[in-house]
Amino acid sequence: MEITSSMVKQLRDKTGAGMMDCKEALVAAAGDFDNAIDYLRKKGMSAATKRSSKAAKDGTIASYIHMGGKIGVMVELNCETDFVAKTDDFQALAKDLAMHVAASNPLYVTAEEIPVEVLEREKEIYKSQAAAEKKPEKIWDKIIEGKLRKYYEEVCLVNQPFIKDPDITVETLVKNLIAKTGENIIVRRFARFQLGEELKK
Repeated sequence: MEITSSMVKQLRDKTGAGMMDCKEALVAAAGDFDNAIDYLRKKGMSAATKRSSKAAKDGTIASYIHMGGKIGVMVELNCETDFVAKTDDFQALAKDLAMHVAASNPLYVTAEEIPVEVLEREKEIYKSQAAAEKKPEKIWDKIIEGKLRKYYEEVCLVNQPFIKDPDITVETLVKNLIAKTGENIIVRRFARFQLGEELKK
């Protein structure tokens, strides 16, 4: 099947990957769009894994104010160089993440940040539910594992479906840009303020 420039452009617009990578993905997928996206994601993930050991000490802090000043968010997004930090793609990602945090209200960046006592409490709740539903004890661990995955999607930024494209997670969104820039990119932290919310003691 002939891979046209409009197909390459369409895939690039959807994924943000480079033109050559998009063409390579479409050739590998024989023109199938979904398979080409999967190909790019896998390539991005492997590139991202290779970059993860690199220090990300540059970057930007983006802010987003929502609902006429009722919700405000700041996100610190890190990369390796000032050059990448100043690119439109990087700045756009930082702004998108701030907007995502405003809309989706995550509690943590990654699952690793969840306090042990919070996780243990969740597991106890799931175990009680499984017992109440008279599920066989031998499958409790599997049930708890599945419910924890759902919990991570609710409370961890990187596990949440991206608000602008729910087919991908925030983690995949970041990894796509890692693959495109060739630099390690990390969501370092965020702060979300909602007018009138109770302050934690």
